[in-house]
Amino acid sequence: MRIDLLLNKLCLVKTRSIAKKACDKNLILINGQPSKASQSVFVGDQISIALGQYKTLTDIVKIPDGNVAKKDAGDYYKIISKIKIEIND
Repeated sequence: MRIDLLLNKLCLVKTRSIAKKACDKNLILINGQPSKASQSVFVGDQISIALGQYKTLTDIVKIPDGNVAKKDAGDYYKIISKIKIEIND
């Protein structure tokens, strides 16, 4: 499944277009490498998401077949770390 679709289905980002823009700005990493929005994600991949004030590292446990209910989204990934990003003005 494409990374932009996966992030949207698992409620890790609000919309698919936000996921695509984040990929374009290299804010989404798969296994430590910048990803394109069309890059495929597999079970066991680590995804780093640097959006808003936090950088979240997640491990993909399983890939959904279709749409996912918001209450069940957490069954598909495991959060490894969530670090607050400090912005220096």
